Amino acid sequence: MKPILKSLEQLLMGRRDFLGGTAALGVGAGLSAPAIVSRAAAAEPSVISLRDLDLPFIATEETYTTDELIALNAINDDHVEYLKETGLAEIGPGRIGAMDDAGINVQILSAHTPGVQNLPGQEGIDFAYRLNKMIADGPMATYPGRFQAYATLPLQDPEASADELERAVREDGFVGAMTNGFIGKKFLDHPDFEPVLARAEALGVPIYLHPGFPPDEVFDIYYRITRPEYNKEYQDYIFSGSGYGWHQEVITQCLRLIMTGAFDRFPKLQMIIGHMGEGLPFFYERIVGDMGDVTEGALNKPLGQYFNDNFWYTTSAFFQDELLHLLLRYISVDRVMFGTDYPFADMKQGTNWFRAVDLPREAKEKIAFRNAEKLFGIKV
Repeated sequence: MKPILKSLEQLLMGRRDFLGGTAALGVGAGLSAPAIVSRAAAAEPSVISLRDLDLPFIATEETYTTDELIALNAINDDHVEYLKETGLAEIGPGRIGAMDDAGINVQILSAHTPGVQNLPGQEGIDFAYRLNKMIADGPMATYPGRFQAYATLPLQDPEASADELERAVREDGFVGAMTNGFIGKKFLDHPDFEPVLARAEALGVPIYLHPGFPPDEVFDIYYRITRPEYNKEYQDYIFSGSGYGWHQEVITQCLRLIMTGAFDRFPKLQMIIGHMGEGLPFFYERIVGDMGDVTEGALNKPLGQYFNDNFWYTTSAFFQDELLHLLLRYISVDRVMFGTDYPFADMKQGTNWFRAVDLPREAKEKIAFRNAEKLFGIKV
């Protein structure tokens, strides 16, 4: 077996063993997504779970791909084979059946990271348009109401990205856009991307800040393992991605957007981050305490307020009660949405977990579907 495929299978089997063989976990950009099952969901159905069997769900971070996109972003032939086996490209009856089995009413689709955002020129513009039209004319039209989507943007050209976002929202009914970490060597706080931020605010649609792999310079300094005997299973690649680096990168980008005044220039702009806040709940008091004082004279509002005014948070792939309760300690329940990170985490595992979470019914309805209805302007 070739190294990366062996590595992927070992990661999957290890986590399946850890969860008692109940979770069919997957990978992000070909690597493992950190889905963690709740003890409550692993037990017999609770009174709360039974009470909430009728809970509708809008799943807000659900991925798709195409053969063309796999060919663009896969790192080798084994990666291609693996991505095809995950079910990423299945956005027809197979996915609908899995949604029905899990009790998910709506999936909001996004292209597999990093989408086409690093493809320059007209090639990137055309590719983004093809993907968006394929989703609009395919699953969204075939299964009305079951699929919504975030636009894929050719971010190497910010003006073209702003135009494609507007076209996708106005013509095809898309509910926002997804970006994937670094755009070349820049984050969205760079002045180049002001047209994208301005257009999203004007349209009243959010931008989902999904992580992506770092540029070579960052990879070399932070993640490259220089002792080959400790890197036989692509450890550094996983280290820079779903194993650790992705989550730190998203919070870094969020803070850069706040600190450079993006939300003072565009006060109605909304961003979404996944994976139960990408570590923000753990670091919240330190971030707000240390960064709040030094930014007081530069920003229009206290730094911590932006996290409740301009950001939304999803549960994608982090099915753990303790993390949800920690997030809700700092973030309003009106800002949290359900997500599974399918097919890299199991949909049914996600809904079973959330049905068993000990929260008031009103709060659970907000997270499961009402907040998404409000943000995206859709209905279950």
